[in-house]
Amino acid sequence: MTSGPLNAFTVDVEDWYQGLEIPPQEWPGYERRLQVGVGRLLDLLDEAGARATFFILGASAAAHPDVVRQICGRGHEIGTHGHDHGFVYDMDPAGFHRDLQRSLDVIGSLTGQQVRGHRAPFFSLTRQCPWAFEVLAELGLEYDSSVYPVRNYRYGNPEAPRWIHRTAAGVVEFPPATLRILGRNLPVAGGAYFRLFPYTLTLFALRRINAQGRPAAFYIHPWELDPQHPRIRLPRRISVPHYCNLGATESRLRRLLRAFRFAAMGEVLRQYPPAATEVCT
Repeated sequence: MTSGPLNAFTVDVEDWYQGLEIPPQEWPGYERRLQVGVGRLLDLLDEAGARATFFILGASAAAHPDVVRQICGRGHEIGTHGHDHGFVYDMDPAGFHRDLQRSLDVIGSLTGQQVRGHRAPFFSLTRQCPWAFEVLAELGLEYDSSVYPVRNYRYGNPEAPRWIHRTAAGVVEFPPATLRILGRNLPVAGGAYFRLFPYTLTLFALRRINAQGRPAAFYIHPWELDPQHPRIRLPRRISVPHYCNLGATESRLRRLLRAFRFAAMGEVLRQYPPAATEVCT
């Protein structure tokens, strides 16, 4: 039986084309395949006896209500991923509030549950939108997992805390996992990094985090378990991380789920709440 700290397994629920910076008005022209990857993920989680948090895009929930009900029916936690998969730092507070409210209305109507967690599309809670946590608090969201303490051309804040902490707005932040090497944070939390880096690096990084008595936050997208989804022409900086090594995702995930203890993010935070002194502005 796997022992050690409990880690958060999270899923950003969006279809394969929704994270490619394609405008929402063009989405109807692409093949819907969300149910393929979600079904495979749910089976893997059942096989491992693990629960997860599914951060669901409001537009995906509206298009696939049966998928949302299936996730709930299998005992997993539901969070919001916003509605239209826009960069938060490209919105103003009112626009962010509207987008989030739309997603909460759709998800709530399908699940009958209060949504407590949030992850921004593209991890786009950065220093450019310090007001975002106040909006989350206004809408009753209790925790977030959007501030990636790395440097990336689309997101990140390498100076942000690596560990669970409470923001000034009262929302708890659970950053995606990183490995500290030579004074820099290396992203090892999942997604494209899980496919591009050797599996042994993910294993090493999560073990190091757990050896410090801390939980790690891991994430994946359903389309990463659907290597047959359509291939379209994209800029290389987008196509490489999106399509590279998709065929390895399922087998790697099966190994990861056997190697570590995973649960929904809300459950992990109940076991590892932020210390009273860990408040960041």
